[in-house]
Parts: sequence; C-alpha cells; structure tokens
Amino acid sequence: MVSSKYIVRQPVKDLKGGIIGYEIQYHGENQAYAIDETNSNDFAAADTVYSFLTQNTDKVLKGSLNFMTFTTNLLMKQTPKLFAASDLVIQVGEDVIIHPLAMRFLERYAKDGYKLAVNDFQFSPRYFSIIDKFDYIKINFQTAADVSIRNIVELAHSMGKKCIAIGVDTEELYQKSFIMEVDAMEGLWVAEKLFTTVHSSSFLQSSFFRLLVAINRDDPDVEEIEQIISMDAVLTYSLLKIVNSSYFALRNRATDVHQAIVVMGLGQLRQWIYLLGTGNGEEGPDASQEEFLKLSFMRASFSSALMKLAKDMPISQNEAYLLGMFSTLNYLIAAPMEEILADLPIAQEVKDALLFHSGRCGDLYDLILSYERADWKVIGDLAETLEIPVNLLTNTYFQCLSDVDNMWRALMETSDGIPTV
Repeated sequence: MVSSKYIVRQPVKDLKGGIIGYEIQYHGENQAYAIDETNSNDFAAADTVYSFLTQNTDKVLKGSLNFMTFTTNLLMKQTPKLFAASDLVIQVGEDVIIHPLAMRFLERYAKDGYKLAVNDFQFSPRYFSIIDKFDYIKINFQTAADVSIRNIVELAHSMGKKCIAIGVDTEELYQKSFIMEVDAMEGLWVAEKLFTTVHSSSFLQSSFFRLLVAINRDDPDVEEIEQIISMDAVLTYSLLKIVNSSYFALRNRATDVHQAIVVMGLGQLRQWIYLLGTGNGEEGPDASQEEFLKLSFMRASFSSALMKLAKDMPISQNEAYLLGMFSTLNYLIAAPMEEILADLPIAQEVKDALLFHSGRCGDLYDLILSYERADWKVIGDLAETLEIPVNLLTNTYFQCLSDVDNMWRALMETSDGIPTV
C-alpha cells in the first residue's frame, strides 16, 4: 500500500487581509506530523520534507515567505539551506527549544540571515528565556488563556517581535485576534474569511488590459484570448452569460470559453470587451479581491488536473475547470450561488457539486476544499473514492500552484506597453 504524504500551503494574513506568507504543512505515514524527537515520525518527516523540497523549492516556494516547521534532525541535516534566507522562516516547537544543540544550530541560521519563529509559545519561564532569539512568536488561540495571550503580545511587542495567532478556525477567534492586537493570523477561518464582496464589473484589471491588447492585434490569437478570459472567474462568467442570452438564440448552449468565443466571433467579442471597459473602475482589486481571483484560478487548475487522475467522472476536463473556477463566484458576485448558477449552461453534475456537494463531482470539489484546509483524513478518503493515487496529490497540487503563480506574475507585468495594476 502506498503511504499518504501530503504537503499544502495555507496563508498567513495580516489584520488587513494581506498575505504576509504561507505556512507549509505536511503529513505522512498516515498521521500528521506533531513531530516528537523520540519516535520514528521525525524520520518520516525528514524523508517527506527533504524529498519534497529538492523537487519543488524552485517551483513555488521561491519569492514568497514560507513558515516551515523543522525538527532537530532536519536542522542538523542543513535542510533549511535548500531555501534562500529571504524565502524561509525556520519554525520550531518545544522539542527544539529544549534541545541545547538544536538551539545552537538555530543561532547559526539566524547569523546567516534566516528568520526564526517559535510555534505555540507558552507563558512560562522556559519560553521567556529564548524569546529574544525569535522574530515571530506564534500563539495558539485555541488553547492559550486570554490573560496569557495579552501578556505574551505585550512582551513580544516590547522586544520588537511580531505575534501570529494560530488555530484561528472560528469567527470568535478571528475577532479575538483583533482585540489582542496580534500582527497576523492563520487558520481555517482566516483562509476562508471574506473581507469584501466584489461586484461583477470588478474583474481583474490586468486581465482586461491584456484582453484589450490581444483582441486588437492585427491577427488576434484565439488561444491567447481564451487563456486570458479563462484565468478570471468574472470574465468567464460574464462571457458565458451573454453568449447564452436570447440575443444569440443558440440551439445548443455554449458550455466553455472556447465555444463562447467561436459563437460570439472576434468582432462582437471586441465590442463586449469595450463595453466592459466603460463599466469598470480604474482601480484594480484590493488584497482580498485579488486573493479570491487567484483562488478561483487555483481551484480551476487543481480541479482540471485531478479530473485527469480520477476514474469514472461524468464531466469533461473543461467542465472540471469550470467547477473549480465557479466555486468562488458567490464571493465575487453579489448574489446567492443558486441564482448565479441558475441560467449558466454548465453540466447539472457541476451545479449539484457546487450547491449540494453531491455525486462524484461533489467528491472532487470536496477533495479540493479538503486539501486547502489540510484535512488529512478526508483527503485520503476522497482520493480513494475517486481512485486517485494519493502519491500524486502533492506534486499535482504544487504544479498547479506553480502554474497559477507564473500566470499571476505575467498578469502583473506590463503588457505591450499598457500598464497593469
């Protein structure tokens, strides 16, 4: 039997909703790594993390701040050196801070420019003696008492350290993070919290500029136009909505971006793009809006990739892409999901998955959500149900992240002299 080893990244956000970095979480040998130096989990962790890093560091962990937990064994094996100091926060738990040799290794890494974080900081003398060595203090809001949290935050801030609330999985803990004046937070609620709702006219401004350039070339590249539209959930939704309206009176409804472009034709597509331009504001998305646009593209890519691995799926790969893409539409458009999906010409299986999490498409959708949440047991169960080899999940996930990051960087760059956001 192939052992399940998963690695996922989850956002660490400041109080304004901006992402300051990512927590890299890993799981292997059928149990999460609450790593203990006295048992074999540490060796499993070392094997999983090291093999993953050697294959993926240059893909998606470059250029962003990554909080990753290291055991004494990993520290001694120089595993952090796989990262540039600018990309990594070396995170440790109690097993490391009580290990004199491990602490000396940490001091060497700090001299080399690496930032350090202590996880689940406790209000006790053992922790106070080492607080000056760390840049980030992580406090478990699920277990720490309010008075302890307040004292830790005050002490840390007085020493110029940043505090991060962890385990923020509920609205109550989310609100407490503001009250306690931490610098950042992470957890299920943080990852899914919506700060604003984006109206349908507020598509990604840089997508619009690239689309405008592409449609006005002497010889427009339909594949390029299709790719630009497919990267933006609101553009995709708007195009499918208009092309399936009574104006076009289609006998068979267009069900994906390619079909919609063929039906509309480049002339009418150009007019539609100009119409969008007159209705959209000059400012690009704020941090939370941008995050959900990226999330919709990531879910679309991951859904499409997993679709190729799953067995007996009742939808096509294009429909799987739309399943992921449209999963955030109720956040991007000010309307209930039922109303948004009502007139869209997408497979009923996709609608049922998004609305009711039913059928094999619902299992696919739930697998995507479970991977985002690092819900290890559910990931394994759903992968088995869909007959997806568990050993392919992590590489598939990070390949999709790499593709999304590359596409996003392209969106943020200047396109043919036209400035983007």
